[in-house]
Amino acid sequence: MSLALGAALLTAACSQEEATAPPQVRPVRVITVVEAPARESVSITGTIQAEDEAALAFRTGGRMIERLVNVGDQVKAGQVVARLDPQNALNTLRSAQAGVTAAEGRLVQASNHFDRQERLLQNGFTTRALYDEARQGRLAAQAQVDDAQAQLKIAEDNVGYTELKADAPGVVTARGAEPGEVVQAGQLIVQLARQGGRDAVFDASAQLMRQVPADPLITVSLTDNPAVTAVGRVREVAPQADPITRTFRVRVGLDNPPEAMRLGSTVTGRVDIESGAGMEVPASALTAANGQPAVWVVDPSTATVALRNVEVARFNPATVAIASGLAVGDVVVTAGVQALHPGQKVRLLGAAPAVTSGASGS
Repeated sequence: MSLALGAALLTAACSQEEATAPPQVRPVRVITVVEAPARESVSITGTIQAEDEAALAFRTGGRMIERLVNVGDQVKAGQVVARLDPQNALNTLRSAQAGVTAAEGRLVQASNHFDRQERLLQNGFTTRALYDEARQGRLAAQAQVDDAQAQLKIAEDNVGYTELKADAPGVVTARGAEPGEVVQAGQLIVQLARQGGRDAVFDASAQLMRQVPADPLITVSLTDNPAVTAVGRVREVAPQADPITRTFRVRVGLDNPPEAMRLGSTVTGRVDIESGAGMEVPASALTAANGQPAVWVVDPSTATVALRNVEVARFNPATVAIASGLAVGDVVVTAGVQALHPGQKVRLLGAAPAVTSGASGS
């Protein structure tokens, strides 16, 4: 009995200690919310492309026997870049030349016959019907000569079309066929970036397109060497979004781009946009409440936390732009958010203003 009484007293004492134990105070890191800038700099990655590109193709089909250039080669205007087997075209040319010779011979005969009928008619030794028949024969022979000469011109052109020439100076950026292949008229043989202006080409999201002001000045720099820069303005925007990426192709015409910005170089474009957000918090501060974005806010008077829903304006790599739900001066938990519960006591490890320098996003 004494043992049972002792156990009961010990259990009661432990229960009293648990009831009177102070609540756990969790240390947390925090930031103090400040107003975000009205404008911020946004970056997006793209490539350098020629302002004007041409797909060089043969105007007639055939077997390609020679391609004289490769990707990266510099070409001059009028330079031959590829050749087709000319044998069929030469055979057609010889046939057309023979056709012209035959037609001209028939024209000579028809003209002589007409001249004879004309003299006979003047002397009354033939009929008007025979004269008219001779005249029609000469006209028909002349038409045959004209047709044969037209066919000859086509044949001569087709012989010339067996050589593919660059229409302007530039750089070969792609090839579409190899020697030995049978190619069709209009099929890409080489892609030529014509000399002249250069564009920075980006794929921009619809959200970014809405935020960018009209005719912005865009700063472009080499991704691997940010000291190499150029500026430009939007020259062309694709009317439709890419069906897979849902982005819009944007071409920025560069003003006097440095030589280091070669075709194909990876570049970063920066543009100032309206932020559209009242404030920013570190991305680590964001959690969820009932499936909606939320943050833990500290009540300084009680040192307790409460979960507050927020509206996210934009996600950046390191920060989250908040459109509503927070006020300037709010203390927001930035570390340990997954271990908190409403009303929990916390101990602040550090309270510093939120970083409000321009964020980068795509």
